[in-house]
Amino acid sequence: MGRLSVNLCGIKLDNPVIPASGTFGFGYEFAEIYDINCLGTFSFKGTTREKRFGNPTPRIAECSGGMLNAVGLQNPGVDAVIAEELPKLAKCFHKPVMANVSGFSLDEYVEVCEKLDKQEQVGWLEVNISCPNVHGGGMAFGTDAKAAASVVKAVKEVAAKPVIIKLSPNVTDIVSIAKACEDAGADGLSLINTLLGMRINLKTGKPLLKNTTGGLSGPAVFPVALRMVYQVANAVSIPVIGMGGISSAEDVIEMMMAGASAVEVGAANLTDPYACRDIIEALPAAMDKYRINKLADIIGIAGK
Repeated sequence: MGRLSVNLCGIKLDNPVIPASGTFGFGYEFAEIYDINCLGTFSFKGTTREKRFGNPTPRIAECSGGMLNAVGLQNPGVDAVIAEELPKLAKCFHKPVMANVSGFSLDEYVEVCEKLDKQEQVGWLEVNISCPNVHGGGMAFGTDAKAAASVVKAVKEVAAKPVIIKLSPNVTDIVSIAKACEDAGADGLSLINTLLGMRINLKTGKPLLKNTTGGLSGPAVFPVALRMVYQVANAVSIPVIGMGGISSAEDVIEMMMAGASAVEVGAANLTDPYACRDIIEALPAAMDKYRINKLADIIGIAGK
C-alpha cells in the first residue's frame, strides 16, 4: 500500500479523499474537467425510491464560514440511477463507487439498498439517516437510537456490501446512536451531516430559504465535526468516515488523527470544483511537513 492508501470496510482506497454526496452529482460532470480516478472514491447523489424534485426555491443561502442548503434530496429515483446514471459513470470512473441511499420509511431504505447492492460498480452503501431538509424521513431516523438501529438491521438483511450509516449532528448524544448502529450490524459510520440553521432576509423580515431552515456546511462546522468524529471513533470499533468543513490537506490529516479512516469533502466542491484533486495533490507535502510516513498510521492517534 502507498503512503496515502487506506482501507475502508475491507476495500482499499488509493487515498482517503471522497467527495461527499450531493456535492459531486454522479461524477461524470466533474470528469469533464479532470480525471476523477485520482479520488479514493466518491459518494453519489442521495437516491430515493421515486424521483424527487426536492424543495421549492430559494433553497441555497450563503453565510459567514459556509452555506445553508435545503435542496431536499433532488434525484431521478433509484431505477433511473441504475439505468442511466451508473452506465455513464462507468465510462469515466473505474473504481468502486459509494451509493448514498435516502428514504422516508424502512421499506424504502430496504428496496433502494437491495437494488443498488446488486450493481457491480457499487462498493459501499452509505445510508443517510440524517438529512435535515425533508419532512417525515431522513433525520427522523437518525435522531433516535432505536430507529437508527432498525434501519441498520433491515438494510443488512438485504445487503451483501458494506453498509455505512451517515449520522446527524443534530442530536445531544451522537455516541449512543453510533453504538446502536454498530450493535445492529453497521460496517461503518460517516459523520457529520449538516447542522440545522437558518437566515433571515433583513429587507422582508422573512426566512431566506423557502424551507425556512437548511443544513449548514463549510469551514464553520469543522471543529464540531472533528469533536464528534473523535468521540464516535473512540467509542466504536468499526471504521468512521469524517466530514464537515474539510477544505485542505491539513484538515484531512487532523480529521484522521481524530479517528477517521477516510474523509468526505462537501461544500468545498461547490466553491472550487478542483478542491478534491488539489487536496490529494497537496497531501504528500503536508505529510512531509508533519513527518507522517503513511496516512494509515495516524488514524485515531489523538485518542491513544
